[in-house]
Amino acid sequence: MPALDPRAALVQAGPYRAAAERALDDRPLERAEALAVLRSPDGDLPAVLSAAFAVRARHFGRRVKLCVLKNARSGLCPEDCGYCSQSAVSSADIDRYRLRPVPELVAAARQAVARGARRYCMVVSARGPSAADIAHFERAARAIRAELPALELCVSLGILGDGQAEALRAAGVDFVNHNLNTSRRFYPAICTTHTYDDRLATVERAKRAGLAACSGVIVGMGETHDDLVDVAAALRELDVASLPVNFLHPIAGTPLGDRPALAAADCLRALALFRLTNPRAEIRAAGGRERSLGDAQPLALLAANSIFVDGYLTTPGQAHQDAVAMIESLGFEVESP
Repeated sequence: MPALDPRAALVQAGPYRAAAERALDDRPLERAEALAVLRSPDGDLPAVLSAAFAVRARHFGRRVKLCVLKNARSGLCPEDCGYCSQSAVSSADIDRYRLRPVPELVAAARQAVARGARRYCMVVSARGPSAADIAHFERAARAIRAELPALELCVSLGILGDGQAEALRAAGVDFVNHNLNTSRRFYPAICTTHTYDDRLATVERAKRAGLAACSGVIVGMGETHDDLVDVAAALRELDVASLPVNFLHPIAGTPLGDRPALAAADCLRALALFRLTNPRAEIRAAGGRERSLGDAQPLALLAANSIFVDGYLTTPGQAHQDAVAMIESLGFEVESP
């Protein structure tokens, strides 16, 4: 277990100290340094996490931001993303429903705040939003903003078209989530109905509109270490404000449903990589962390400064009260609204 004193953590980083010092200076890691983090032996894991914590503490102290997801439309998606239970090629046994009404979205935001959440993200299954979808979320955002002005609002609506990001920002949305998910090289192995460049364009479009970019990855889909280093560098180049690190939760009925679970140590190495390569970004230990990390979940906080609570889109997650207990047991604190 690394020390929670950032200076001591830097000393304990040992052979990974140089990478931590680069990150603290806002300099990109050398490719060899990034690969060394992912390929580190198990005996070096405390040193890797110490390096990540030294950087995490510089920008976020011991604070942990709680976030809540609302699945605003489930299933019914025409895309063929291999990891997703809501895709057109999935036969997973999930609830399928059309767009939830605005009052329900507002009520869920109210509940999120009551659980201590700082950010609330409304998500739909779709290739991209229609004009009616955008108008629906504009109404929801204005209603939420009027009642809960301090709550960070995020939407994840798929591939955005011209003018849609601007409309969302004008309505009070703060973040658009659109994950790159993996490297450009590996992307065709997980989806064929849209491209890596389609995803990249949506992140860039959101940023041009003045929205904060939330974009991250799914680890464990069969990618290589080189793929993870490539997508980490791409997210750094995009200067994303928020970077969710998901771990594949294989779901029966999806093309990736039979993928083996990741080792907890590999999940922690990935979190450390994204902290060291994107030192100022909010790193969120996201979907699949409960399954993949198991008893090692608390150690994710040494790299990540944010987590989701109370479940994901179609899979359960850590309950709010259990998350708070975990955070406090390790000497961290829930970020106040």
